Amino acid sequence: MSDKQVRAQYTREFKQEAVRQVRSGQAIAVVAKVLGIPKASLGNWVRLSAKGELDGAGGGDKSIQVSPEQMEIARLRAENARLRMERDIAKKAAAYFAQDTLRGTPGFTK
Repeated sequence: MSDKQVRAQYTREFKQEAVRQVRSGQAIAVVAKVLGIPKASLGNWVRLSAKGELDGAGGGDKSIQVSPEQMEIARLRAENARLRMERDIAKKAAAYFAQDTLRGTPGFTK
């Protein structure tokens, strides 16, 4: 068995979709986790895209083919992750303010 790792190669469309998600306000870490790619790679793609130098995959046949359905699933997963994060923040804020309100209530001890 060989210990040599094979670098994944992604299509230009996949990279552009990932960059689009970051530019729409998603955190790089969240998008990378949802799409299953390294954060460093996504960060590089965002920087290259800003310079107008974002290229497609280098290997042609070796590139991972991403169908429109897979891109839509990735987009929906990223949106789902963002909405869960927003929901969790809202829950924590509600709990904090509820606790703050209870502290002002006579007879509350904690």
